[in-house]
Amino acid sequence: MKKLLTILTFMSIVLAISTTACGNKERVVLISTEYGDMKAKLYNETPKHRDNFIKLAEEKFFDGLLFHRIIKGFMIQGGDPKSKDAAPGQMLGDGGPGYTLQAEFNPLFFHKKGALCAARQGDQVNPEKESSGSQFYVVHGKPLTDEQLNMMEQRLNVKYTPEQREVYKAVGGAPFLDNNYTIFGEVIEGLEVIDKLAEVQTAPGDRPVKDVKMTIKVLK
Repeated sequence: MKKLLTILTFMSIVLAISTTACGNKERVVLISTEYGDMKAKLYNETPKHRDNFIKLAEEKFFDGLLFHRIIKGFMIQGGDPKSKDAAPGQMLGDGGPGYTLQAEFNPLFFHKKGALCAARQGDQVNPEKESSGSQFYVVHGKPLTDEQLNMMEQRLNVKYTPEQREVYKAVGGAPFLDNNYTIFGEVIEGLEVIDKLAEVQTAPGDRPVKDVKMTIKVLK
């Protein structure tokens, strides 16, 4: 009997550890375009944004929407529901699901190339820096120098780690956005797709001349 209790106790501990591990597993999504696929992991440290993005993806909210704003050396932005079947030349960027999300800033995350971030309205009308419920952007960016990063630290009142500095210098990013927009994931496969998207021809207002549609699927 004592041996049986010991075995049952051991199994309970293993089950508890396994459950915790599964709960901490990072979720992964696939963002597909005609230019290729980007696989992105979502951070557990930003649970509101992670869960919301997964919910919308599972509801197929994003499927057929456009990357409606592309700026080479900066970012690609999408997630506006008004972009689905939008007329050519229609101005986009003010649509959403009808709610916003509380900001989830984390000093561990920074606007390196491939960072997956929440778009939002400007500080004038949004002093709490709340995120759009659906619009997001993926950082393209460009490499920076130590001098430029020093200026950003002073301007934004941040301190980059040596590792973050090396990433900004090697692959680039958009550090002027740090501490101002929630970063909730990063592209782990398909960084070259960001480069391809950054090269598309755009019209005034930064909307691609040829529509760039997306689909987003939750992989795990």
